[in-house]
Amino acid sequence: MGKASRKQGSRRGAPLANRPAAYVARPFEGLPSETDWVALREILPAATATVTLSATAASAGLPQSFVLATVLPMAWPALHRADGLVMVSTQSGPVSGDASRDLVMSLLAASAAPEGEAVPVVASATAETPRLQDLLAEGAGFELTVHDGFDFWVAEANLDDAARESLQAANESVIPTVVLGSRPSAYLQRIGERSYLRWVLPHDEDVALDALARLVAAGTHRLGEDDRLLGAFRACGLLIPVWEVDPQADPESVDPALAELGERLDAAVATTAPLTGEERRARNGLQTRQVTLR
Repeated sequence: MGKASRKQGSRRGAPLANRPAAYVARPFEGLPSETDWVALREILPAATATVTLSATAASAGLPQSFVLATVLPMAWPALHRADGLVMVSTQSGPVSGDASRDLVMSLLAASAAPEGEAVPVVASATAETPRLQDLLAEGAGFELTVHDGFDFWVAEANLDDAARESLQAANESVIPTVVLGSRPSAYLQRIGERSYLRWVLPHDEDVALDALARLVAAGTHRLGEDDRLLGAFRACGLLIPVWEVDPQADPESVDPALAELGERLDAAVATTAPLTGEERRARNGLQTRQVTLR
């Protein structure tokens, strides 16, 4: 057997623990509130959610529940707080082909760490690493909370000087974000002097792109006269379109317009006819303005 054949055979026979995690286009598919998981990972500056694990996971040494947080002090992937709370960052930590396994690796590391200890580095996920879908309690709720700053990092615990400086700097950089109520995972964000609506759509990204193209071709993609559709992010297999809105607009005025736009989008998603030539051109235009996150 030649050297190349031996190497190939060795890779095929390697134990799962040594194989990298396979790529998963929609890593949070099947989890409650998939769009909120994507928002936590990709577009929210300061937010948390409590996640309840199954009894099986708890019996394996994991906590009954833990807190997802967008960012932790010093960009730590995870933290086992002095009060016993396990926290996992959605925006730091290992990056493999499967974000679900990456978060589990951070959870495992934090659970094994002594109380009061941060987890500055987490090993890469492998094919043997469980997925979140394997660990969550069946029917567990998922309620996301958007914060004005990062004070949730510490509760009653004390910070050293470096972590306190990190907290202060992080609070000063937070993008003001308001959750809109008419549609899940829609957020009004203020960046400088401008305001933007970012909405994580629950459909597969190709389905969402087709539907959005139908609206653009029909001229029904706007929230109001003063807004414009800038484009869309592609993240974790979902589409996140972004509208720039009137900087003076408040959530009470944007939310009803979003509800109406949501109804038009639902109708477009339900349309089964092939895209027309104008709709295909609109789709191509949207694709040229897409940005893939991570």
